[in-house]
Parts: sequence; structure tokens; C-alpha cells
Amino acid sequence: MSVEAGEHFPNLFSEIEIGPVTIPNRIVSTGHHTYLAHEHPSEELIAYHEARAHGGAGLIVTEIIAIHETAMFSGNLLMALDEACIPPYRALAERIHACGSKLFGQLFHQGRELLSSTSGLIPSAYAPSAVPNERFHIMPQPMPEALIRDVIAGYGRAAGYLAAAGYDGVEIVANQGYLPSQFLNPHTNLRDDAYGGDYQRRLTFVREIIQSVRKSAPDIALGLRISGDEMDDNGLDSDLVARICTSLAGDLDYFSIVAGTSASLGGSVHVVPPMGLESGYTAPYSELIRSVTHKPVVVTGRINQPQVAEGILRAGQADLCGMTRALISDPQMPNKAYAYQLDDIRACIGCNQSCIGRAHKGLSISCIQNPVSGRELTLADLEPVKQAGKVVVIGGGPGGMKAAVTAAQRGHRVTLYEATAQLGGQALLARNLPGREEFGGIVTNLSGELSRAGVEVVTGSTMTLEKIQALGPDAVIVATGAIPYVPKFDGRDENHVVTAWQVLRDEAAIGTSVVVADWRADWVGLGLAERLALAGCSVTLCTNAAMAGESLQIYTRNHYVGRLHRLGVSIRTHARLYGVDGDSVYFQDTLTQEAMVFDGIDTLVLSLGHDAVGELSSQLVDSAFPVLSIGDCVTPRTAEEAVYEGFIAGREVLS
Repeated sequence: MSVEAGEHFPNLFSEIEIGPVTIPNRIVSTGHHTYLAHEHPSEELIAYHEARAHGGAGLIVTEIIAIHETAMFSGNLLMALDEACIPPYRALAERIHACGSKLFGQLFHQGRELLSSTSGLIPSAYAPSAVPNERFHIMPQPMPEALIRDVIAGYGRAAGYLAAAGYDGVEIVANQGYLPSQFLNPHTNLRDDAYGGDYQRRLTFVREIIQSVRKSAPDIALGLRISGDEMDDNGLDSDLVARICTSLAGDLDYFSIVAGTSASLGGSVHVVPPMGLESGYTAPYSELIRSVTHKPVVVTGRINQPQVAEGILRAGQADLCGMTRALISDPQMPNKAYAYQLDDIRACIGCNQSCIGRAHKGLSISCIQNPVSGRELTLADLEPVKQAGKVVVIGGGPGGMKAAVTAAQRGHRVTLYEATAQLGGQALLARNLPGREEFGGIVTNLSGELSRAGVEVVTGSTMTLEKIQALGPDAVIVATGAIPYVPKFDGRDENHVVTAWQVLRDEAAIGTSVVVADWRADWVGLGLAERLALAGCSVTLCTNAAMAGESLQIYTRNHYVGRLHRLGVSIRTHARLYGVDGDSVYFQDTLTQEAMVFDGIDTLVLSLGHDAVGELSSQLVDSAFPVLSIGDCVTPRTAEEAVYEGFIAGREVLS
């Protein structure tokens, strides 16, 4: 990389001092739960963070680290409870430092915010006061003063262990409604002792944590991670947060600003904000904290491109930018930005499907666009082929595109055939949904990868068995996708019954009163309901699930369901489509088997999932060359499975 290259982002690639630590640039991989930990850093976790450090991130912040035996937020949690943790943390620190990056850790206690437990039994939760958690429905017990003092000491001990392991800094996790926030919040701290009762006493818990950490680890950087606004009427608002940070600034080296709270459904949307929220929308909160504290500030929240980060830094809204999901999608993003290879960056699209979505299922982190993320030990190395072969890929959706890219990167001669005029498959339809526009980024990213890998692309070409055989391929990868599933039901052929694809392609005339029949309970039903409501229709969303968006990651689901509520969309659950008769649409309640009748309906929109287009795969079964089928043509699922299977097919074809 040339010296001049970094000048395109002069703020992003400048050094900054945080306390005693010099950070080489302003790009931060902030703490996030990976489910790669096993009490202490595992080799999988080390390899994961090492990839981001090697990619050029200036600061790596490892995920929440439990500082006390009562701080068991969920399974696969990092801990720092005794000296046995020092060697594995040191192994991580050495690998990060070898890449030139700095390493901070997060000191954590969840208080009443319990996600899960390893035993399956709900443990006793502790909080300042017995104020119930709205999201997890946890009633905590008030912390005795002896336990408070023990927890405070735990923060200090953990910081000492991390300092001994070679960490450069630590931050106290007071964001998003966790234990320190609960002490700071007058709605959750109802105590009338040294730790509550008025503003100054509510600060005592955090002040004593700071003192404990400084005493145990005096030579490392210390920060406070806090929500600039918890986005909930019972949470900390921006004015109170600014006052708190001003009061604590003299004892800290930096602040890390996010938004939202884990305590409520609406507030938790901001824990990992989905693509429906504006890029960099949290920057005004960090700007406020920076202005009142005069300390370095990290801001995190939908900062997925170096241009966005540079703009925030240039405007003086923050000093560093948390770009965590951008680094999950493309660990090499900083190096590419420094070299001004912006078109080569695999930009995060904010879908939340494989990062926080997998974590909430208790699965290790990954990325819908980058299956290597979280699987660095098993998938990072892409072995070149010993002998190049002629590989034909049929189908230009995300799965076929990924398969073609991966096979070409290994050295095969690859041609991709797409029946339509444009690559992208169902991703082209997804981007037509409100708030889902960024999903088209997966097509942009993969198209660039195809070009750089040297894949020949042929569009507008429907392939048959005879055409494929005439090409003389050494191997074929079939990714022909799926089409809308339309089951048999009374009235199916009425002219006011249309599919989701017809609506998204503007191929259907839609009336003013619409019912959306939603079987999958995913993006499509929610998005169609919003699109039609925005167009002025009266919309009822009938979903065959316990809630609309049930199959989506919860922050994403709650954000988009909230948008429907604001638009006045009627949502009916447990609804199985039964039939149509004139302007009446009939559903059956899946719990009671009773009829659900909607009269005066102009249009019924079917969002009932998909049918695999698998004919070509069947015809190729007895071919002389190997055939690999991937994605929806095997069985309809999501883009995550299609891209993953495409990547694996590209790795394995002609191996």
C-alpha cells in the first residue's frame, strides 16, 4: 500500500491516544458476543479476532467478560474469575499485538438482564432493586451491600488479570440496561442507601468500580461503554447520560457510545440495529458526550462503510468508529479502505441474520455474505487447484454467484449462466421491500467478486440438459433457485389473487383493501404489508405463526413490526389460508380450527414460501461429470444457506 493511499481517509487512518495507549487508526471492532468462547479465549475466538486485526482494525475489543460468579448472562461466556484465565487471554493478546492492533476487554455484569443459562434453569438475578425486566420477564432480587462490594471487587480483579495478560485497556459495560446502567437509572434503582436515593448516590456503584479497576490495573486504558440514549421511556435519556458522563469523565480515559436498552422490545432493536435504521444514526449522541466530557469517544451504530466513518470523524461527532459488522462481513475492510480499493470492500448490509441472529440461537457467529467469519480455523484457507477444470454454474442468485467466485478463486475456469437479464435472483426482489433496500448490496458485492475472480457471466440464457452437455464441462453446479409456492385452495384462480413476486415486480393491479397471507413469517410478509400500507391500502397481515416476523432475528422483527403498528396495519396470527369466494377471504385459526373471515377484500396477496426449481438437477443425475446442487433448488430456505452452500461447493468442486 502506498503512503498516499491512506490520505483518502485522513481522519480514519490517523493515530489517537487513549490514556496510555496509542491506537494506530480509528477503526474499532467493538465487543460483541461470538459464541466462540469457552470460559476463556478458545483457538476459534483467537483466530476470529486475529483475522480482523490482520485486516487492519486499529482496536479490537473482545466480548463481554464476566467479572463475578453472578454475572452469567448466557452460555459460551468469557470469564475472568481467577488467575487461570491469564494464559489464554495472553495468547489472544500476543496474536493481536503481532498484527499491530491494540486489545481492550469488556468488564461485564448483566444484573437483571438474563438471556439464558447453561443448566436450563433460571438462576437468581441480582439488581439494585426488585424491578422486573420487561423483555426477559425476570424479577431480580435486590443486591445486599455485601454482594455489591464483592461485585465491585470482581471488576478490579478481572481488570488485573487482563492487564497481566497484556491487554491494553478495559471498558466497563454500562450500556443497554446492564447492571451499572441499572444503578444509574432512577426507574430501576429504588434504593435508599449509599448506592441509591439521589443522583450522586446512584453514581456510587460506577465510581467505586472505576476506583477498583484503577487500583488493580493502573497502567492500562479505562473507558465506560454507555448508551447515549436508551430509547425507552423507562431508560436513561440523552440529557441524563450527558450529565452522568460529565460527572465521571475525570476518572476515565474514554467513552464508548451506543444506543438502546436490552430491557425492552423497542429499546433492544438498537442493540444491533437492522438495515431499516439510518447509517451512523447514533453519531449525535456521541457528539454530545464528546462536547461535554472532552474525552475521546467511540461511536457504534450502523457504520458500515469507511466513507460514513470518515464523515463522522471529520464532523467532530466522535474520535473512533465501531465498525463491528462491517468487519464481520469483510475483515480486510480497513486495509482495502487504506489502499482506496473501495469497490473491493464486501459491505455489510445490516441483515442481522448470521451475526446476532446466530448468536441468539446459541450458535457461533458468522455472516450471510462471508461464511468464513467465525469459521476461520476450518474455512479460511482456500487451496488452489492442482489442475484447472471447466466449471459451469447454472443460476445467478447469491448462491450461484458465491459458488462461481469461490471456484474461480481456486483456479478453475468458470462460466456462470443466468436465465434472466440480471444477476441477483430473489435478492433483487428483497431490495424492493421498504427498509430492505440494502439487501441489494449482496448482489453488488458478489458482482464485484465475480469480476475480480475472472468469472465469465452469461445472462439471458436458459440452460437445458442438451446445452450443458454441449459445453463439455468438467463439473456443474446447479443453483436454479425457487418460484412462489401456490397451494391448491378454493378460489385460487380468481383474478384478484396474486403472488408476492407479482407485487414486487409491479405486475399486479392492487385494490384498496388487501389481505396478505403469510406462511413463512419472514421479511416478505412484513415488507409486503408495509409496502402496500405506504401505497394507501388498508392492509391486514394474516400470518401462520404466533407473531409476524417470527422466523426473523428478534431486533429485526421488532423493528419492522413496530413500523407496521405505526402504519395501522392489522396483524392476525395463527392464520392458515383456507379459500377465497368473491371479495371474502377465509382463514382457519390454527389453535382453535375456527373460521377467520375477512370481507370486502379487493386483493389477496400470497406470501406462502417457495417451490424448488429442481428439474435440471434431476436431469443431470446420471451425467458423466460431477453435479453439485445448492440453495433453494435443493429445498427453499434463505440466502444464508444458499451462500454457504455455494461457498462449500466452490471449495469442493473437482477437488
